[in-house]
Amino acid sequence: MNSNPSESKLSNDEQRNMDAYWRACNYLCAGMLYLTANPLLREPLKPEHIKNRLLGHWGSDPGQTFIWVHLNRLIKKYDLDVLFISGPGHGAPATLSNSYLEGVYSEVYPAMSRDLEGMQKFFKQFSFPGGIGSHCTPETPGSIHEGGELGYSLSHGFGAAFDNPDLIVAVVVGDGEAETGPLATSWHSNKFLNPICDGAVLPILHLNGYKIANPTILARISHEELECLFKGYGWKPYFVEGHDPEVMHQAMAGVMEECVNEIRAIQQHARSAGGNPKRPRWPMIVLGTPKGWTAPKEIDGHKLEGSWRAHQMPILDPKTNPAHLKEVENWLRSYRPEELFDEKGALIAKLQELPPAGTRRISANPHANGGALRKPLILPDFRQYALKVEKPGTTEASSTDTLAHFLRDVMRKNMTNFRVFGPDETASNKLQVIYEASGKTWMAEMKPEDADGGDLSTDGRVMEMLSEHTLEGWFEGYVLTGRHGFFSSYEAFVHVIDSMFNQHAKWLEKSKLELRWRAPISSINLLITSLVWRQDHNGFTHQDPGFLDIVTNKSAEVTRIYLPPDANCLLSVANHCLCSTNYVNVIVADKALHLQYLNMDEAVNHCTKGIGVWDFASNDAGEDPDVVMACAGDIPTSEALAAVSILQERCPELKIRFVNVVDLFRLMPEKEHPHGMSDREFDSLFTKDKPVIFNFHAYASLIHKLTYRRTNHDNIHVRGYKEKGNINTPLELAILNQVDRYNLAIDVIDRVTSLQSKAAHTREWLQDQIIDCINYAHENGIDCQEAREWKWPG
Repeated sequence: MNSNPSESKLSNDEQRNMDAYWRACNYLCAGMLYLTANPLLREPLKPEHIKNRLLGHWGSDPGQTFIWVHLNRLIKKYDLDVLFISGPGHGAPATLSNSYLEGVYSEVYPAMSRDLEGMQKFFKQFSFPGGIGSHCTPETPGSIHEGGELGYSLSHGFGAAFDNPDLIVAVVVGDGEAETGPLATSWHSNKFLNPICDGAVLPILHLNGYKIANPTILARISHEELECLFKGYGWKPYFVEGHDPEVMHQAMAGVMEECVNEIRAIQQHARSAGGNPKRPRWPMIVLGTPKGWTAPKEIDGHKLEGSWRAHQMPILDPKTNPAHLKEVENWLRSYRPEELFDEKGALIAKLQELPPAGTRRISANPHANGGALRKPLILPDFRQYALKVEKPGTTEASSTDTLAHFLRDVMRKNMTNFRVFGPDETASNKLQVIYEASGKTWMAEMKPEDADGGDLSTDGRVMEMLSEHTLEGWFEGYVLTGRHGFFSSYEAFVHVIDSMFNQHAKWLEKSKLELRWRAPISSINLLITSLVWRQDHNGFTHQDPGFLDIVTNKSAEVTRIYLPPDANCLLSVANHCLCSTNYVNVIVADKALHLQYLNMDEAVNHCTKGIGVWDFASNDAGEDPDVVMACAGDIPTSEALAAVSILQERCPELKIRFVNVVDLFRLMPEKEHPHGMSDREFDSLFTKDKPVIFNFHAYASLIHKLTYRRTNHDNIHVRGYKEKGNINTPLELAILNQVDRYNLAIDVIDRVTSLQSKAAHTREWLQDQIIDCINYAHENGIDCQEAREWKWPG
């Protein structure tokens, strides 16, 4: 739909004041880019007033400030609760300028006062050493979306809107950002937004035509094609297009008010109907403005406003080029700052009245500091879900199925602030018991057959969509605004969100370690399942445990990795993670049937320590062992135990200490991680000058990375995934990667000097077993019965 500028929404005074406020915003944006002194041009602009390095982006700023000014009018008129998300890359000046004019920035950072001195500091710090970045970093009040990587603004917006019925999230989507895969899938989020229990998302596609050096795709297709695209996505698009501020103010006021009234009408109808809500066509806006709107039209005979040249710094060398210095001065003076700021440098009184007050100010919205709104989960006692384990290694169960019963009741007790996320794999990952508490959110068409096991529900709280990007974006937006969640994914494909995890971890590190005003938010809890060692049937493409390497590249202050070996340990770990704040917790646990080892009391103690000796599998009796058998992960644990049982039977004189690792970061030195082990603790477990055979779930190099400073590092020999395998049986896949019981036992024989001659026959037998197991698998398509049914013999 097109706006009708002839329908005036603003009085002459309103329009003049809004335009003046907009000019003040744009002046501050440009000032941040260029000025280190003379903030209000009270004297002629000189080279020494210009920053030595010009770093920043102008192109999207005036369009974003334009949107913000019009949101302010409607917030005041209708007492709206509005969160603003800036999607265009490096568009922070728009948010920063509004935060400063609203007074919020000075409240959070008193040195940036609302006067000449404070404005000078405000300008200087932008993209300046020791200052702030050019995107909406955690330092930016009112922001939950950094925008360091493009593509997640809309999914973050929906995550913020879920279970926030009074919130409107205005999401500015950059037209360059709209070309990313994550953004493209997130348009479908409207099929998951319930107008009864959720808030609303108002996407505003900022169509300014150019990226850093190229046109944007959506700006170079026909109006009809663009309109059809968004209608096909299920939106009701409104268009506001032009360059004349006088015309554009009237058009934007009319369209934005119509969108807000439409949102309110949709919600009022759904909330008063009392029935099953139908999916509405939510409104959205396409705002077409020139790139770098209000900048000089040309520079040196080249088009500037409305071209890619306005994307970053429109004028590059004013410090050394007198003509360009004059261009910058004329540009800055075109906003008429002398009309906007008083003698002390504060915004004039009548303009200070334009934005809303208190927490209705967009940059003061409490949802943008979600930890301040966060309430701890009401958790059932996880011990009540324990598996009964009378003897270690003799019974089997699915760890994730056991966890699902706990999560189901967590959901039941927290039906307005806890959601479970997963890419069409909740049932596949054995978590389907959760559906007893809540179905899968679904606002699209339902068919009669869906009632037969489909578990779809308009008010469901299990979020499933075959886009890890969108799910992770929802999850992040949800916790950033004060709520809780749990995400499960196949191990091989959690890599889809590698860079999203990176961005969130960086946000957490900055927030946690440097910004006391940001309250702690709930942790991101990622359950990694359908693991490499049980992807023997899906083949090589499904075998990749490398996400753990990515996680350990981030600060140990904000990341944790847990590898619970059985169901009771998984329950203990999950409870801990759901209680934690300001972490990304990665839990690695398989969904298949596995041997169970520890009763609940033992599991709690083991997980609390994070690493420990299993006495039932050790025979060193507290003495110095001949070898330490260590392991982390469920299949590596069972294969290591099987190797120990073989060695104890065939080499009874061998003294073995069995160590299991739950918290991977415990291996790190305590000086590198607050939860790392002291050298004394490490040496007491792994002994000095004795071989340690470490059977590991993922790539062996990760254990070496975590322990490379340890005194006994040269004697730590790690077995892990070696990129070997395809369609195999479970044991065959383990054999190919040498994490199986037979290769582990051979490794012990080869590394314990006293065994190298006397255990020669045992070594030969172990090699025969490897050959026999592979041949049996290739002939019968299954592992031999002895391997399939192996139990701990103790």
